Amino acid sequence: MIVGCGPKSKEWEIHSTLAELERLAHTSRVETVARIVQFRDRKDPSWLIGKGKAEEIARLAEEKAVDLAIFDQELSPAQVRNLEQILPCKVIDRTQLILDIFAQRAQTKEGRLQVELAQLQYLLPRLAGRGKELSRLGGGIGTRGPGEKKLETDRRHIGRQIRQLKRELEEVKKHRQLHQARRRKLDWLQVALVGYTNAGKSTLLNRLTGAGVLVENQLFATLDPTSRALQLPSGREVLLTDTVGFIRKLPHDLVAAFRSTLEQVNEADLLLHVVDSSHPEALEQMEAVEEVLNDLGAAHIPVLTVFNKADKADSRWPDAPGDHVIQVSAFNDMDIARLKQEIEQALEREQIEGKAEIPVERGDWISALYDSAEILSSRITELTIEIKFCLPLKNYQRLSPELKACIQSQPLARRL
Repeated sequence: MIVGCGPKSKEWEIHSTLAELERLAHTSRVETVARIVQFRDRKDPSWLIGKGKAEEIARLAEEKAVDLAIFDQELSPAQVRNLEQILPCKVIDRTQLILDIFAQRAQTKEGRLQVELAQLQYLLPRLAGRGKELSRLGGGIGTRGPGEKKLETDRRHIGRQIRQLKRELEEVKKHRQLHQARRRKLDWLQVALVGYTNAGKSTLLNRLTGAGVLVENQLFATLDPTSRALQLPSGREVLLTDTVGFIRKLPHDLVAAFRSTLEQVNEADLLLHVVDSSHPEALEQMEAVEEVLNDLGAAHIPVLTVFNKADKADSRWPDAPGDHVIQVSAFNDMDIARLKQEIEQALEREQIEGKAEIPVERGDWISALYDSAEILSSRITELTIEIKFCLPLKNYQRLSPELKACIQSQPLARRL
């Protein structure tokens, strides 16, 4: 069974997130036999839903032989303990369910490390008071028992595991950064697919690049990022990366653990924000994605909004901020061709051509320009090197003010 709680004024929102929770449960192969909502302005600090409601749920759980109760809100350790004392079943919250799905879907070494880290970070503050599991006798002088010793041992053990996982993730991150640097040297422009889970990002990746990644009508069908070469109408290739889908109430521990992967978004020259235009809550899903992008510091990256699933949507599609939007069906060849043209035009808008005369003794400036730009030509004089180049605006912003002062730039006037 699934349980939600909140004020009556947010009834529609509560039912909406519960419907999503039910889909999450289905993704984790859990059958939902009951959906329960309690309207209250203030959450009970001990029970979340109040003791009377908890007893009512307990009777229903016994009647329907329920073995799992999933709460839509994140539960405190005390709330879990109190609820499990009344309910005849295991109690978990939305965060634990999402972590379980991610654990099932992670395939790469980095993905598995990130999920394990998120699970341990979630578990650590919840070790206290796990009752029968630790047979804790109490706290304070004269009351420390074997359960308390086990609690401290578990805390130290989990702390060591967390530190080890962070070290391993740092090594993986360094390896990925080497790949990123190599791509920049090869002049690969990067485009990232972002969007709400099940918006159709993986389907678009397959249709645009022939990647052949898993596509299922489920939340978080694919978890690990996938990058493939995308050939644009001009013949130039760019790198297209599919990222993990976002969701409302995305667990903070999960965002923190996956930050190194999600930060690949910050390396992109263009974001394709894929929206399920057939979904009745498309705008709310867009807001959830934009919130995560802001948290990642990626709000400055240019966005092309792609309203997907046009074959299932009404003729009128949602309004979106900005001018750069397109509605497509991933299964329509003409739409895919139009999308490629839009991607190319969007990248052109974010490129500049420039010329810089740099003193020959400033090898650091010359190196920075070669690392950030596509070099069109160079000419060495007695005192300077004259470099003509093309570079993304986001790379231009990263250059030092002194180097920028040497650059004469203009909007891109040629095809990519």
